[in-house]
Amino acid sequence: MSRTDVPRKLKITAPLTIGSALVLLVVAFALSLMVGPVTVPLADLGTNPVVTEIRAPRIIIAALVGAALAVSGAIMQTVFHNPLADPGIVGVSSGAAVAAVLAIVTGASFFGQWTIPFSAFVGALITVALVYLIANSRAMDGRGADPATLVLVGMAITAFLGAVISAATANAPQDSELRSVTFWLNGDLVSRTWEHVGVAIIPIIVGLILAIGGSRDLNLLLLGESTAQTSGLNVNRARLILLALAALLTATAVAVSGTITFVGLVVPHLVRIILGADHRALLPTAALVGASFVIISDTIARMIFSPIVLQTGVVVAFIGSPIFLYLLLAMRKRRGLGL
Repeated sequence: MSRTDVPRKLKITAPLTIGSALVLLVVAFALSLMVGPVTVPLADLGTNPVVTEIRAPRIIIAALVGAALAVSGAIMQTVFHNPLADPGIVGVSSGAAVAAVLAIVTGASFFGQWTIPFSAFVGALITVALVYLIANSRAMDGRGADPATLVLVGMAITAFLGAVISAATANAPQDSELRSVTFWLNGDLVSRTWEHVGVAIIPIIVGLILAIGGSRDLNLLLLGESTAQTSGLNVNRARLILLALAALLTATAVAVSGTITFVGLVVPHLVRIILGADHRALLPTAALVGASFVIISDTIARMIFSPIVLQTGVVVAFIGSPIFLYLLLAMRKRRGLGL
């Protein structure tokens, strides 16, 4: 697709696609509020305490987490020029997981019920800073960090932190702590409250707005570093700001939901198939679809084996992994055909 084709395609397909994604989100949100061990009629959604105190905050967290992870994935795939990049590529999820696991295993409680979310958030940000300290060694001479270097450093740190998690889990003093670690690592939205919503909503909403505002920079990065610089973009600064936004979104999501995978991989690819790569439409649509994806997965987790509740992250992986495998094989086939 040429640069002149993008606006024309957006005028035709973007409003319809974004509108459809918004309708899907509203329907998924309403149905998720209604269904459960206790079915609540649509007319009673605003007054039933099961909805207002239990389901609503959980579903809002699911929507925020899905939107944050989807947009983070789209940003990282563009900045790294890597279609397989996702929010874990720079170690954000692993850093959050290590801090949370250590807090669980050691029994830390310096912030009460907020100890684990706070630890996860701090661990994610520290890991991102460490990745940049290592990968940005080239920045000392003004050249900035190579995206491939960032990916490799992130993968190495993720592997190292995974070993730390395994060691901490193996030495958990009590079985109850081991169970808590397992649930957190697989992503769980059980017992989310309005306080969790209060923690997540401002960073994620602000991060989403700023990310969508950076659509022009992302579109220029798609054209290549040389073309982007010729167009007046400070590539190094733009890359740093965009990755910082992705880190903020992912760290906040992981802090309130645990580790949920595949959202940042699958959703951006699905949206690109329909809209193409223009981030003016890609990012808002990915946010809406990501929110719906996690809400639907969470509803399935609550309902499929009721009264047994699966973890949301497990259901997301069950749904996301075959979709991603299909997309990967389809991309390889298209390349083999020269399409």
